[in-house]
Amino acid sequence: MSRAESRPSRRAFIGATGAVAATGITAGCESPAPRPSRPSSPASPTRVSPTGRHQAGITLPQPAQPNLLAVVADLGDAVAVGPLLAELGQAVHTLTAGTDPRLLGLPPGDLTVTIGVGPRLVRMADPSLPGAADLPRFSREQIAPQARGGDLLLQICAGDPLLLPVVAAALLEQAGHRVRERWRQSGRRGPDIPVDKGISAPRNLLGFIDGIVGPHTTSEHRRHLWLAGPASVGGGTIAVVRRMELDLPRFTALSVADQEAVFGRRRATGVPLSGGKAAWDPDLGAKTPDGRYLVPADAHVRRASPHVAGVGLMLRRSYSTDAPHPGLLFISFQNDLRTFTNTLARMDDSDALLRFTTTTASATFLILPGFDQQHPLGAKTFH
Repeated sequence: MSRAESRPSRRAFIGATGAVAATGITAGCESPAPRPSRPSSPASPTRVSPTGRHQAGITLPQPAQPNLLAVVADLGDAVAVGPLLAELGQAVHTLTAGTDPRLLGLPPGDLTVTIGVGPRLVRMADPSLPGAADLPRFSREQIAPQARGGDLLLQICAGDPLLLPVVAAALLEQAGHRVRERWRQSGRRGPDIPVDKGISAPRNLLGFIDGIVGPHTTSEHRRHLWLAGPASVGGGTIAVVRRMELDLPRFTALSVADQEAVFGRRRATGVPLSGGKAAWDPDLGAKTPDGRYLVPADAHVRRASPHVAGVGLMLRRSYSTDAPHPGLLFISFQNDLRTFTNTLARMDDSDALLRFTTTTASATFLILPGFDQQHPLGAKTFH
């Protein structure tokens, strides 16, 4: 089959935008004779619409799906960015609706695809736009040129891990020779643990609850997450993607108390060492009777505190990885890149957690505003 034949037609695309995927799975049919019981199949995850003011895969669904694949690619110099993004948006419609034959019969379930463009492409559109700045370099980085920066981010999330490479192949096939893949990384999140009313977070590979602090309410999203304007980026956000290797043997060799001192939280509960509840801000001024800080001076929660760094909140996601090395795929979303860069600059100085990490890939992307049938992906940014 040729590439042109495998792409969804305009008629198929328009039909898919109104389709609702609903799949029911039954454990078996009734029988007059008693039969051994078998576990019932889990219900299919609820479909997540790809359209709206914001792209899916950031605040929706909630909680986030357990499996993620990030693909970073470059575009050729002569590629028309707008038409390529519009095609990818159409493919996202048909893939998430379950009508794309490239799914190979797999039900899409809660599949989401989130697409971002790198600083080089943003500067081509308008160098004054948010997202036009490259990430600076930091210490504890061992990043090959191929793994630094990039023009295109495909963030693919789903409950079913089989979907990730299949969807990535479909999107890259859609783009064809216009893109060249740089690197990819898959990861997974553990079960979410409730830490407060409406707030939950998973454990990371080091055993600690990860992602407690962040914008959780709609008003916090407006203030810290979504870009307000101009219209070409309004409803989008800025993503930072970094892959890190973890020195698990050295961290594991620490006592639990020393591990907690690295993070500034209790490993079992996520409660700050200053006391209170997991969702509470650490009391960074609290001291022991002999004058020592309850939250050590180099603890991660102190060095990364938005109040101390003087920045806004990041919506942070960490996915555990096991190849090529045990580590984390860290993704943060914020409406100002300085929220990330100022925080990491302060952590870079003396954060105890960074002693156990080595960053091997790093990039930032403008996550494009949402789209629908009348307004293709990227149309507001690339005219």
